[in-house]
Parts: sequence; C-alpha cells; structure tokens
Amino acid sequence: MGETDMERRAALITGSTSGIGLGVARALAKAGFDVTLNGFGDREAIETLRAGLFAETGVSVRYDAADLMGPEACADLVRAAIGAHGRLDVLVNNAGMQHVAPIEDFPVEKWDAILALNLSAAFHTIRAAMGAMKAAKYGRIVNIASAHAHVASPFKSAYVAAKHGLLGLTKTVALEGAPFNVRCNAISPGYVLTPLVENQIPDTMKARGLSREQVINDVLLAAQPTKQFVRVEDVAGLAVFLTTPAADQINGASLSVDGGWTAQ
Repeated sequence: MGETDMERRAALITGSTSGIGLGVARALAKAGFDVTLNGFGDREAIETLRAGLFAETGVSVRYDAADLMGPEACADLVRAAIGAHGRLDVLVNNAGMQHVAPIEDFPVEKWDAILALNLSAAFHTIRAAMGAMKAAKYGRIVNIASAHAHVASPFKSAYVAAKHGLLGLTKTVALEGAPFNVRCNAISPGYVLTPLVENQIPDTMKARGLSREQVINDVLLAAQPTKQFVRVEDVAGLAVFLTTPAADQINGASLSVDGGWTAQ
C-alpha cells in the first residue's frame, strides 16, 4: 500500500463507546485511520465523544448505533462503514457483555445473549467484511478475546465458552485470509478496569460472598502475577501494532496482555 493509501485507511471498532473499544478507536484515529464507532450509550454523550475525537485527530469519525445481537444488523454495520469511508482496512471486534452466576442458576437468556454478542457478532461482521478485504488484497481483523479464551474461572460459563470460540474463529479466518493478505489475530487481555469489569464486581461479590476489595484483590488480580490491572492503552497499542507492516507475518495468533496470568 502506498503512502496515500496508508493515510486514508479506515477502521471499524465494535463496542467502542467506552472501555477497551474506545481506547482502540482513539489509538487508531491518532494513527491516522478514519474510524467508525459503535456501541450503546447516551446519544448526546456519544456525539460529544465523536466530535472531540474528530477535533483531536482530524480524521473522519462516524458513529453507528447498530445493535449487534442480530446477523443483519452486523452486516448493515459493515456495509455502512464501507459505504461511508469507501473501504474497510481494519475490523476490531470488541463488543461484549458478561454475567456471573453458578451454572445451575445461569439464566438461559443470558447464555444466549453472551454467545450472540461475544462470539456470533464477530462471525457476522467478519463474514460481511471478508469479501471487500479479499478484493482489496488487504485486511487486518483484530478480535478482542480474553485470558478466558485460554483458561476458565468459576461462574462464567457463557463468557468462557464464547471467548474460547472466538479464538477458534480467529484461527480459521486467519487461514482463509492468508492468501489474500488478510490477517486475523486475537488480543487476550487479563483484567482491565473497564465498565464491563466494574459491572461484574457486584455479581461476583454476591456469588462468592466477598467484599468489593476482596473481589478485586483475591479474585480479579489473584491470577495476574503483576498484581496490576491491564491498562486500556496496553491493549490499544497492541491493536495498532497489528495494523503495521512489522506485524504482517503475525496471523492466527492470540497475543496475551495479562500480566503473566496464562503463563502459569
């Protein structure tokens, strides 16, 4: 890709109105990508966020409120991003949700929703984007997985199942995209203090009979040898790196950013 092309690259980041997704979107915008944001939240606050990111970086920043719980909405999101930017170079699948409960009490509707958003949505967006990326002979797909793509924790049956599945999807797409210069990788963070993690603390307190401080120190950070939360910037920086020429031969990998959790 020439310099002009590199300056005009476009990225779509799902679940990017807060947390890791927003951090990735911000980092990609700073790297010169036009970006499409997606996610839920107060529309006025999201517009302020969008306008602020545009003012900060000067790239095109658009927002799409697509609800990724259904196949057509996922496909429409990708089509709209391609239509708006004229291309799609980078797809980051980050949208996710969590629920914590013993499996015998795990609500069936929560299982279905977590599988739909954390796993199936990635399949549907990749399915919609792959043709354009193959035709362009370029594409970088980054799936935000988790340490739970490699190891399990109690009371997270749906989340762990979805993240294990996302890693399998990543490997399959990597093989299919390889002849077309389309790369697909997963980033597997440990605990990042995002709204998703914040929201599961009360459920974990209830499920385990612990205080908030005990959940943070004895549950969340117990598995991370550094005893520190992963920063959003750590994940975002790696996502940007995966779009650079230095990462051209990284394909089908799960890159852990977990303070050593899965090294044990």
